[in-house]
Amino acid sequence: MTSVVVLSMWLFLGTSPPAAVVPIPVPDVATVAAATADVASVPGAKPPIGYRDASGSVDSLVQDYLRVTVRRGSLKPQRGYWAAEVTLHNGDAQPHPVRLSFRPSYGDVTHSVVRTVELAPRQRLVTWLMAPVAWHSGALTVEVPGLPSITEHLFPDNDRYEPVLVVGNSESFEAATGLSKTPEQEDPLFSVRFIDAQEAPRELAAYAGFEMVVLTEAATKVPADVWAVLESYALSGGRLVVANPPRDLRERLQLLQSVPLQDAPYAFGGVWTCDNSAATCRHKIQSELSTVTDDNRGKTRPQGLRSRWASKVSFGDDEAPLLGTARAPVGPFLLLMTAFALLVGPGAWWLTKRRGPVAVLIAVPAVSLVTCVVLIAWSVLVDGFAVHTARYSLTYLDGARARAVTVGLSGWYANLSPEPLRLPSSSVLIAPHDTEDLMADLDWTGGLTVGDGFLPPRTYREWGELAVVPSRARLVLVETGGEPKVQNALGIVVEEGIVRWKGQVRRLPRLADGEEGALGPPEPDPSPSQGNAADTLLESSLGAPAQYRLKAALPLFRRDLKEQEFVVRTSGPGPLPTSAASAEVEASVHLIRGEVRP
Repeated sequence: MTSVVVLSMWLFLGTSPPAAVVPIPVPDVATVAAATADVASVPGAKPPIGYRDASGSVDSLVQDYLRVTVRRGSLKPQRGYWAAEVTLHNGDAQPHPVRLSFRPSYGDVTHSVVRTVELAPRQRLVTWLMAPVAWHSGALTVEVPGLPSITEHLFPDNDRYEPVLVVGNSESFEAATGLSKTPEQEDPLFSVRFIDAQEAPRELAAYAGFEMVVLTEAATKVPADVWAVLESYALSGGRLVVANPPRDLRERLQLLQSVPLQDAPYAFGGVWTCDNSAATCRHKIQSELSTVTDDNRGKTRPQGLRSRWASKVSFGDDEAPLLGTARAPVGPFLLLMTAFALLVGPGAWWLTKRRGPVAVLIAVPAVSLVTCVVLIAWSVLVDGFAVHTARYSLTYLDGARARAVTVGLSGWYANLSPEPLRLPSSSVLIAPHDTEDLMADLDWTGGLTVGDGFLPPRTYREWGELAVVPSRARLVLVETGGEPKVQNALGIVVEEGIVRWKGQVRRLPRLADGEEGALGPPEPDPSPSQGNAADTLLESSLGAPAQYRLKAALPLFRRDLKEQEFVVRTSGPGPLPTSAASAEVEASVHLIRGEVRP
């Protein structure tokens, strides 16, 4: 909903709202690929055959006992966050707290990202600071009590070619793919950032923006927590390539059915191995990257308002705001402004003729004051001071390993900004692509704390969410006297659902948390023109706006059910990471897929 308080001030002062900012279009990867193909077709032109190394360079700064090494010019992804690599070396015999902060050095962006670490005596520590990709440059500041601060200006590499993150070095990558580094004067197939497996970031946000991550390091040299975050990346929608698969790969990536594999769905993402074939690995990487466009980039795609004064007519059906209160009551406001104009225009002229100019000097400010009071009263009485939200999510339950993988989004509106929100490090908060420069204050100490800017006052905002978190939620199915019964242990009310039991699809009744109920009779087989039962449930549950924003994540929930698999629909705050925020849920749909447990 628009800012009625600001509108009242505009009416009182006689000013007009600022013009909407028109975003500058940026060509997507498909456009660049097409342009590259055109260049390759020109006689004498060389087609792209290699990769560009965009890992950046290092610069060291020393302040007394503290040495700070910063990697500059590193490649950043197209969406999400880019990770600044900072190496700290404590030459003192005492521990010291170190505070790192990054603030954009352009425009009027007032937000920053920070992280605080404890540096042990004589310790060398590699830490990472994730910043929104829209922050193209900024100042990194390192502060230690008792020492002057150290400041370094960073400019991440924003290449027009698709960025790829490689966990390993260039030698192992070239051996696995057969690709070589492209000379400066030639166009590459894609750009690559190399990071060391031992020092790789442990936060999902550092990987989620890349459409592809390639692991070329030997499996025994990859720490267990790095394997865990790489698996979380694949689970939440990423493309993970394991160039040198170990024999125990199925123990490390436990959803895999077999090894080696050319292409295997992995929850919302995918995993495949190179199987000691450089040509196969190279072809697979090229073919996967060629399919990436701005339309299918990312599993969740929150939308930003084109203008604060946008109404329903400013959006297509798919891009309409998720939250009803995000739309201004154009009709009532138009009537109020028309009445105001008539009173201070012809009404003032009439009053001058009847009562004189002194009466006009009293009446016009009084009318303005009454109009402002009406608008403020509307805002307080209709919207109140609560946080309003609409929430939609898709959750895959991996019951065997007690975890839940969630891809979702939420729309927010409030008259006052909420309190800071704390999220786990295994979750990612994604801003709309056209408002990433606004973002919020982010503190990556011990997870993620989102502060000022998450929800500005009287401003509609959407956020995409990814999460891989531990969960004991499950659906239990048992047979009593030959009759199958299901018990709801999901921790939330089941509105409706389906399950495949003994080859037949059956419907679940509405179940409160902890309630037990009998399954419905077997459903008839769908006709060839109809979708399967899971696809039908999805279409009837999610509206067009939610489907548009979650389009890339829907294939998992459109697949036909396997034996003992279920899909249920729930409502309420749902399993999203931001569900801890106190808010009034105005609309919500949450679909959960998994296997029933005995």
